[in-house]
Amino acid sequence: MGKLTKKDIKHVAKLSNLKLSSHEISAFEKELSNVISYIKNLKEVDTSGVEPTSQTTGLTNVLRKDEIREDDMLSVDEAISGTDKTHNNLFKVSLVLKEKYFNSKRK
Repeated sequence: MGKLTKKDIKHVAKLSNLKLSSHEISAFEKELSNVISYIKNLKEVDTSGVEPTSQTTGLTNVLRKDEIREDDMLSVDEAISGTDKTHNNLFKVSLVLKEKYFNSKRK
């Protein structure tokens, strides 16, 4: 595949949820065809001695041990102290899902 058609560009635009004008379709037809041709050139490069890699910096993720630190935790009383809308030491909030939703899901 070297040269893309207008049909190809329209298909890619549809998959990408892009609305392109006829001028943009013509422009992308040429540009993306050039990209495809360039990729064909890369396939001709001998990479048999090259080991696959996902990154080249040697950096790794630095993670800390997940520890519970009692001195950084709020007690239940401290956590709910900013509201008077509680029930059984939990925050009481307005209904998020309506009963109509639950009834329709049960059918």
